[in-house]
Amino acid sequence: MKRIAVMSAMALSVGMMGCATQAGGIGGEDASTYMTKSFKEVIATSFQAKGSAGLDRLVQTEAQHECSKYDYLGKPIPKDIAARIEKDHYSKVVYPADGKYFGDWKAGMKIAESGKGMTWNDKPGTPNGGNCINCHAMLPNNPSQGNLGPSLVGYGKTRGNSEQIVKYTWARIYDSTSFNACSQMPPLGASHALTPQQMKDVMAFLFDPQSPVNK
Repeated sequence: MKRIAVMSAMALSVGMMGCATQAGGIGGEDASTYMTKSFKEVIATSFQAKGSAGLDRLVQTEAQHECSKYDYLGKPIPKDIAARIEKDHYSKVVYPADGKYFGDWKAGMKIAESGKGMTWNDKPGTPNGGNCINCHAMLPNNPSQGNLGPSLVGYGKTRGNSEQIVKYTWARIYDSTSFNACSQMPPLGASHALTPQQMKDVMAFLFDPQSPVNK
């Protein structure tokens, strides 16, 4: 995962080398075997924790390590490793405790358009944006949207709102690694970048017939 939707300058610098904002992971010497000693020294001495940007961002998860390693080698990640990673991440997706998946689409639109949060000058606990439109087209005829990810224009209108598609979409937002071991999409739920309520609002933005996404 080399690009992220919500990032600090620190995370961006490391992101180019295959790291991202997910906390936890294997880290240490094992995760850095494909990095030169000088590079590891630069990483270790160049950053400091400040505000919402913690040093945990320098630690790769297993998925980031494996994907970065095989990308460095110029090879696709082996199917068995990818399948194991995806199964593990999917098993950890947390669905709404109240069984309700939709909030306020207007609030969801603001979240999707906002890239604020998780930087060194943000106070911990400050609500984050999802910055969804940085990677996805979501509003019809808006040339300022990203195209790194697939277009989501007409998402609810074209896909419907069956239980299967609703739960799939929630899981995708929560942790896209569940479906693609080397997904470039940030795990907005698993990393706690978005709260469950914010995720419900983004879901409403994607599915609500009144949302401009579906006009």
